[in-house]
Amino acid sequence: MPDYKKHLDEGIYDINCGKFQAAIEKINKSIELRNDWEIPYFYRAVAYQAMENFDNAMLDYTKSLQLNPKMTDAYYNRAKITLSRKDVENPDIMTAVKDLEKALELDEKFLNALYAIAAAHKKLGNYKIALSYLDKLLEIEPEAVNARAFKKLLLQKYIK
Repeated sequence: MPDYKKHLDEGIYDINCGKFQAAIEKINKSIELRNDWEIPYFYRAVAYQAMENFDNAMLDYTKSLQLNPKMTDAYYNRAKITLSRKDVENPDIMTAVKDLEKALELDEKFLNALYAIAAAHKKLGNYKIALSYLDKLLEIEPEAVNARAFKKLLLQKYIK
């Protein structure tokens, strides 16, 4: 196994053990040996995100997407950071929506992305669009309890 892969595998193991700083250090070694591969940037972003180092996570998700624009989870994770950050006063929700649309273009049955884009559209006041995404989600997974509850909230409180 090449050294860059060994360092990455050790970093991923550390992420799974909750040792995020150690993971970053190992993944950095992988990137030093091979910096043209999207996977280490993605996993380093995961570690940064877990440590709530959102700026570095965003940079690494973006780098992973530059190297491979078909990384569905990178679009989703980048959008989730944008939508959930408490340290940014006015997050760019439309940028998150674009990331989620791209994730759904790559995987139209990505349930978490469907839910997240519905939540983003609710924040934007686009209640009927939010409802349409929840309907798509419920078509795929009729037992999705959170989506059913979210749909009920939209219908009762925002769409009359």
